[in-house]
Amino acid sequence: MSESRPHGLLTDIAGIRVGHAQDLAVRSGVTAILFDRPAVASVDVRGGGPGTRETDLLDPERTVEAIDALVLSGGSAFGLDAAAGVTGWLAAQGRGFPVGGMRVPIVPAAILFDLLNGGDKEWGADPPYRALGRRAAEAAGPDFALGSVGAGTGARTATLKGGVGSASAPVPGTAFRIAALVAVNAFGSAVVGEGPHFWAAPFEVADEFGGLGPPARVPEEAHAFPARIAAGSATTLAVVATDATLTKAQCRRLAVAAQDGLARALVPAHTPLDGDLVFAAATGALPLADPVGDVARLGHAAARVLARAIAIGVFAATGLPGVAPSPPGALEGLPPAWRDLFGRG
Repeated sequence: MSESRPHGLLTDIAGIRVGHAQDLAVRSGVTAILFDRPAVASVDVRGGGPGTRETDLLDPERTVEAIDALVLSGGSAFGLDAAAGVTGWLAAQGRGFPVGGMRVPIVPAAILFDLLNGGDKEWGADPPYRALGRRAAEAAGPDFALGSVGAGTGARTATLKGGVGSASAPVPGTAFRIAALVAVNAFGSAVVGEGPHFWAAPFEVADEFGGLGPPARVPEEAHAFPARIAAGSATTLAVVATDATLTKAQCRRLAVAAQDGLARALVPAHTPLDGDLVFAAATGALPLADPVGDVARLGHAAARVLARAIAIGVFAATGLPGVAPSPPGALEGLPPAWRDLFGRG
């Protein structure tokens, strides 16, 4: 675990690297998750408005067993181009599924909606996301920034600026580790009412998102449906990873269990207005001792670590340079950052 980050990072799982690239004028960006060796992976989609690429390959019955990378991007449908940038970069490194004399990198991707945040979206016939994807792949390493970077650059929640969060933890009763990375761009809220307390407070480790704990009382109005309603304008994208050896079916079960972390950290979650999804990946460093019990323990731990990562992403987010916060309830622009309102950076 990184000594500078007591909450840990996705890259605490050996063999994973993460890179970001962003364009502050566009107010958007890309996060690339690269695997040093092909990893077994699957996905679970709960939101009503997802945008994805190559996720069909992750169904357990599909032929391809492993992937080379995952991509999370802003830009809505335009952001799917980011995966092409990562794919091209990996191909130049000799990575990919062998097909005759060619190698085809397998790079599933998902996008979030950040088109209404006020950035310069006048890109015409040449959206910036392919180039951003390549830059994110080039930047990938064991350490990476959190907050308003990569896919979380222009992200928002119902009331606060969104961002990229990450956390990791050992899995009790096993030799495994579980980790999560998330780009929080939620229709719902990560905080109770107007804040500052996080819904994920019961799962916090070492004051990683302020150490405030839960509020003494949760008022009924804290569960109210957000006033900001714009169909297709949100999505929380997550990756959970482990060093265990899993099949695609077991990865799918891990992704399903991890979805509980979204529901514990965001209110509401999994609405028809979100495209919420969770990728699950296994690097295969350690074998399962109990194929049923170990997978159950991994899923339980994944939900907790993902809830933490969501709160960390909002806690770490900052306002963008030169961008004034939008008024409460506005459908366009970016709301204030948690740390700007509550002063715990």
